Amino acid sequence: MLFGGPHQSLPSFQRAGVQPGDHIYPVRAHRARLHVLGVLEVARIVPYENAGSALPDDDYVKLLDWRPLKTGCVTEVLIGPPGAPLRFDTVVPGGLLERLTYTSRRGERLLKHVEDGRLIRSTSLQGIYRLAADSAEELDRLIRHDAPSGGADEV
Repeated sequence: MLFGGPHQSLPSFQRAGVQPGDHIYPVRAHRARLHVLGVLEVARIVPYENAGSALPDDDYVKLLDWRPLKTGCVTEVLIGPPGAPLRFDTVVPGGLLERLTYTSRRGERLLKHVEDGRLIRSTSLQGIYRLAADSAEELDRLIRHDAPSGGADEV
């Protein structure tokens, strides 16, 4: 599950054009490095109020743990099959960081504020952006290669 809403601090996946079948790569910027936390293949986007009925019982219990998010303006929940496990130790190598590319109707652009393979500022990561196909493939390979012994579930 991933959560979205109407505010810049919790952006809307629907407004960003996310559709079932898309892959979402949550990231974290920390100490001049970019960490890719995992991947979620979107099966459905449901209103937060309906998420409980859309989830298996085991996952519904997890949703209850996240109930305080509702007071933080969560309005939507992305639901998908199990993806790569959530991890905090997968660092995007400097070379990939320098060529990480977003795509939009206006064209392609590199990730901003990257110097010598280091992330100087994280402002260009705040929000929901569509990765260029090559960048998405490289992140996917990175996640799957760094998966713990036994491998990650396929998405």
